Formats: sequence, structure tokens, C-alpha cells
Amino acid sequence: MKKKDFKHVYQFKITLRYTKPPVWRRIQVPETYTFWDLHVAIQDAMGWWDCHLHEFRLKNPTNGKKVTIGIPYEEEPFLPSKTLPGWDHKIAPYFTMENPKATYLYDFGDGWEHIVKLEKICPREKDKQYPVCIGGKRACPPEDCGGIPGYEMICSGEHEFQEEFEDYDPEYFKPTEVRFDDPEERWKIAFGPE
Repeated sequence: MKKKDFKHVYQFKITLRYTKPPVWRRIQVPETYTFWDLHVAIQDAMGWWDCHLHEFRLKNPTNGKKVTIGIPYEEEPFLPSKTLPGWDHKIAPYFTMENPKATYLYDFGDGWEHIVKLEKICPREKDKQYPVCIGGKRACPPEDCGGIPGYEMICSGEHEFQEEFEDYDPEYFKPTEVRFDDPEERWKIAFGPE
């Protein structure tokens, strides 16, 4: 099945952990998506710049073991488990209504942790473009602001570099303004032409 040939879409709610009130997005993506494709959709929906490493952590429903899927990196021989390449693994075998949750980590320095929850699998709507953002609340924190503590300081006006964030409105978000990049084009930007 080609990426463009699909009958169902997966509806996910992505919530940025430890944000109060929560920063969240609701997106629908094709059932044919890989974890790389889902990563790109989450980056675009949240408003991240996709300039740091990422990984998904979830349970493999076939054997119940925890698995990490993302971008394998050099230090891995020294880690207890290896990261499976996201571009080689489709989301459909992993996300089911019985196995609906994953943790998505972005920027291992700032440590942005997201809960990705499959809410439903629904029929594709004719003439609708996917992926699509159908809901959400609050602006994504600024990149490289120091994780949750830095984000909280920005929201309270107490960050040491507050003047850099004077145009940041933590309440602002409109789902209709989300634009999704082509995951294949993002791949070429990240890793160069094949």
C-alpha cells in the first residue's frame, strides 16, 4: 500500500507533559504513516523546529516489550537497548485501541516529553487533506528555553532572557494555522538526498 492510498486515519491527542494549563494538539494522520512521518506531523502541529533528536517509547503489542523508535545515534552501543529507525516502522502495528499510548521525547537537553494517545481510528474523509490538526490549546514553548522550568519562567515574566520572548503569547494557538511539511522532504533536509 502506497502512503497516499489509505482508507483510515489515526486520530492522536498529543499532550506536552508537565505544562499547566496543558499544551496539547489533536491531529489525524494516514494509517500508512511511519514513526518518522508521525514525528514530522507532531513537530509541525506543536510548533517545534525539528532541530534536536527525538524518540518514541512504547510497548510492542505483539510481545509486550518496551521499544524505542526514532533516530539511532552513535552512543547506542553503550545503552541497554537500541533505537529502531522510525522510517522503517509503520505506526499501525504498534498503535491499537488496546495499546493506545506512547511517550514522545524531543530535545534530550530540554527534555520535552509528550504523551501521544490514539483516540480513535476513523474512515478517511473524501477530499480532505491529511495530516490535519483539528484541535489544540496554548502555544508551543520556545525552542531551547530551558525545558519546563524555563517555560514556566517565560509565562510568569521572570526568565533571565525575557526580552527575547516579548512577542511570545502562551495562550495563542489556532489549529487552522498549522501547516504540515512533507515527511520525505524533511528527510532530505535532515539526512541529504538518498
